[in-house]
Amino acid sequence: MKIFLIGFMGCGKSTLGRKLATKLGYDLIDLDHQIEKNTGVTVGDYFAAHGEDAFRKLESGTLKSFDYPKNCVIATGGGTPCFFDNIEWMNQNGTTIYIEMPAQALAKRLESGMAKRPLLRNLTAEGVIEFIENKLAEREVFYHKAALVMSGISLTADDIRVEILARN
Repeated sequence: MKIFLIGFMGCGKSTLGRKLATKLGYDLIDLDHQIEKNTGVTVGDYFAAHGEDAFRKLESGTLKSFDYPKNCVIATGGGTPCFFDNIEWMNQNGTTIYIEMPAQALAKRLESGMAKRPLLRNLTAEGVIEFIENKLAEREVFYHKAALVMSGISLTADDIRVEILARN
């Protein structure tokens, strides 16, 4: 089974993905790490050098062409479901889980790593919250197409595992 974790940056896709994969005995695929492995540069550097359009095409191509193991957890990028037909593709090829969090909580989680995030690196603290609120307003239509929507506040890998096993 393929489990795609989706949601805004900072919601815990990578951290929860790693823990969930361990609990299930599945492989973990971090889409951003795979892109970095394929290109030899960080996502931030690729984004800066080539722009968002080029990155989104690369991201979609990587998502759809990767040779996934039979059982794996895939931590996607925050924008992955929102471009091309990525959310539909993920829904057809696995179980999607949206880790939902409010803008204030996301901003708090992101404050220490803003320099590594291309979309956030030049914003003030107030600017980050406004940016997140605006992006969430754009993206939630895609995020809510996930098979499961789970609150990211105090969400654990066990919570996700129980929900996944109950559905299958």
